[in-house]
Amino acid sequence: MPDVNAPQMIMAFDFGTQKMGMAVGQSLIESANPLALFPMKDGIPNWDTLLKIVKQYQPTLFLVGLPLNMDDTESELSARARKFARRLRHQTNIETLMVDERLTTREARDELESYQTQGRAKKLAADSIAAALFIESWYRHPVGVNP
Repeated sequence: MPDVNAPQMIMAFDFGTQKMGMAVGQSLIESANPLALFPMKDGIPNWDTLLKIVKQYQPTLFLVGLPLNMDDTESELSARARKFARRLRHQTNIETLMVDERLTTREARDELESYQTQGRAKKLAADSIAAALFIESWYRHPVGVNP
């Protein structure tokens, strides 16, 4: 488990089979900023492109949303998100944790409306805002599980 008191650059992913939401945050100032959606091909990213983005932000921690059912059971999408997280950790050697993402999409859609009224929603989507919410939640409760 990472030292939650040390300053960290966090990168979060809201995994999807067609697109993936991404966000970055700096723990020192507890920021969380959604990034543009990342295209996926049947749940597989273009690793070269993704790793360039990772290199640009130089995160020390990854958070990947774990899509659990409301009764705590896992679905096929849960297994695919875990697989993505394991590959991400393998490709980068950066600490990678899964975080419960239940209800974040609903909250993210509400936040997206406020971004739209501010004129900032052109490249953002609820998936990227959900990834930012993973980071904000991490600041309040730094818990996650290994993929």
